Amino acid sequence: MSADSGRRRRWFILALIFSALVLNYFDRQIVSILKPTLKDELRLDDAGYARVVNAFTVCYAVGYPLAGWLVDRFGAGRLMLTGVVAWSLACLGVGFSRTAGGFMAFRALLGLAEPTAFPAQLRVVTIWFPGRLRATANSLCVAGTSIGAIIAPPLVAWLTLNISWHAAFVVPGVVGLLLAALWAAVYRDPPPQLLAEALASSDGADGAFTWPQIWRTRTLWAILLCRLISDPVWYFCLFWLPGYLQEESGLSLSHMGLVGWIPFLASDLGAIGSSAWSDWLVRRGLKPLTARKAMLAGAAALAPMVALTPHLPNYVATLAVFSVVGAASLSWLFTLSVVVAETFPAANVGSVLGIAAGCGAVGGMVFNYYVGEMLQTAGAAQIFAVMAALHPIAAIILWTLVRPEHPPADPLAPTNLAPAPAP
Repeated sequence: MSADSGRRRRWFILALIFSALVLNYFDRQIVSILKPTLKDELRLDDAGYARVVNAFTVCYAVGYPLAGWLVDRFGAGRLMLTGVVAWSLACLGVGFSRTAGGFMAFRALLGLAEPTAFPAQLRVVTIWFPGRLRATANSLCVAGTSIGAIIAPPLVAWLTLNISWHAAFVVPGVVGLLLAALWAAVYRDPPPQLLAEALASSDGADGAFTWPQIWRTRTLWAILLCRLISDPVWYFCLFWLPGYLQEESGLSLSHMGLVGWIPFLASDLGAIGSSAWSDWLVRRGLKPLTARKAMLAGAAALAPMVALTPHLPNYVATLAVFSVVGAASLSWLFTLSVVVAETFPAANVGSVLGIAAGCGAVGGMVFNYYVGEMLQTAGAAQIFAVMAALHPIAAIILWTLVRPEHPPADPLAPTNLAPAPAP
């Protein structure tokens, strides 16, 4: 493959990752859209629904560090293929479930499979795209996550109302298997010239950390804290906002299909725009890591708007506030991944992202339990007050603790940055 053909191919590969992440988030979003339906079908209260969500989230948190290590060990091509096949089969299993126990078991399997997509995606962006394009490329493919959340409300509502709630899980499972076949046919690793260009443009050093060495870096722990603190806001948007709009704002399932996608579209557009702005700052001469920090600080300043939610007069105002808050949250999710690519060697980005995202899932899991308990006792105001403080705290940690990390000069440490062969 020549460098010119590689430059064309990388955008097609990006489109395939975008499609995979659309399915990834569509699959996980189905439960929140069908929350009232599933509570009736499976005889669950809010605490029971929280357990269903945590069946996914616990396995998601466990699966992420493992997925990151596997991506660095076997390459992005193999792991993306394995992940798409596995989560598509899990989604089919959820669709064919008839009991709460079976439903939770397949959601747990979905949680184990879905983390493979994100370390693989970041590895692809890191080795295919230079720093002047990296944040934009990352945001364009990761935008598939919120596009999945955008299209989920109308499609899930249509499938449920016209066929059954089971069809809302079966259809995306089948589509995922078809996408996996296309990925296997198309993905290749970059030619040497493009790989060298991409790796030369990061703030992070050449070489590689060993697994124990990664855990001794200050930046890893700072990013872990940032994800632990900031991720729960986006988890609330995914797993609780659709149900909140139906139960607190009076929207029916059909109305959710009409308007429930609006905050996720706004989140997507805001996150892509903020990522493009940080790349523009790099092209204007700012160091890549500084550009990412500046953008994330601006996004964190908007996040406290969420505290207004319990005092809003109607669902229109709630949608407007969560459009802004969602854009801030998704900007953090998108660009913290790029921060990993800017601060660690390319050979370690999958592992670091896997550890960090697993920590973020733990934060989401703990907060999910808290939300389930508070909705049944103290009400929603306390939840939104806590959410308002999370991103500003994370921004302080980001600015004060995150820096480029350089592997020690150890002749025994692995230094081969070339990715593993594609499938």
